[in-house]
Amino acid sequence: MKQTVDKLKEKIVEISRRLYQRGLVAGAGGNVSVRIPDSSCILVTPSGVCKGYLNLSDIIKVDLDGKIIEGRLKPTSETPMHTEIYKVRRDVNAVVHAHPPFSTGFACARVPLNSPIFPEVIAMIGEVAMVEYATPGTKELAMKVAEAARNHDALLLANHGTITLGASLEQAYQRTEVLEEFAKILLVSTLLGGPKPLSSEEVRRIRGLDAEKYRLEYVKHAD
Repeated sequence: MKQTVDKLKEKIVEISRRLYQRGLVAGAGGNVSVRIPDSSCILVTPSGVCKGYLNLSDIIKVDLDGKIIEGRLKPTSETPMHTEIYKVRRDVNAVVHAHPPFSTGFACARVPLNSPIFPEVIAMIGEVAMVEYATPGTKELAMKVAEAARNHDALLLANHGTITLGASLEQAYQRTEVLEEFAKILLVSTLLGGPKPLSSEEVRRIRGLDAEKYRLEYVKHAD
């Protein structure tokens, strides 16, 4: 078990640094978590620590009620948001909450990111939910997020940021990257006269591609 936990901590540190280096979070913003296999506990990033400079010893182990089991630092204030997601989605093993500038711009404007124009999003993410605003770190926000997460793998949090879910940390992270790329593409296509959505038949064909099915299955086990 210790080897598994240490490996997951290493992956959290890696993902956190990638988020920071790609400009998907700034300073101490954002948070990352992963479910510990065969356990009722998760690992989460700490409060107040820049994601670009995390160490393994900074990662905290908590149970699904948010109680600290192991760790020297205070867990992220958004821990309730993570634990509530894991309670309603047993297939989810990782959660990434970030503040990607373009995606968060859509969230602050409360403009949905749902136009079926980009095959990558159709295949990797599906429909993106918009979660009504609630004060960060509150139980109210956690419950709103959990409700939206029941049927979505990517969420826009109004005036706040994004959440992406995955069967692995790698999948959750890649969904954040793809969502941000989509926000840029949608903004540019809007400036150029408006996006031209794909038909429902074209969407169906994208979802049925063997290459996309393989890629989805591969990234689920990428940790």
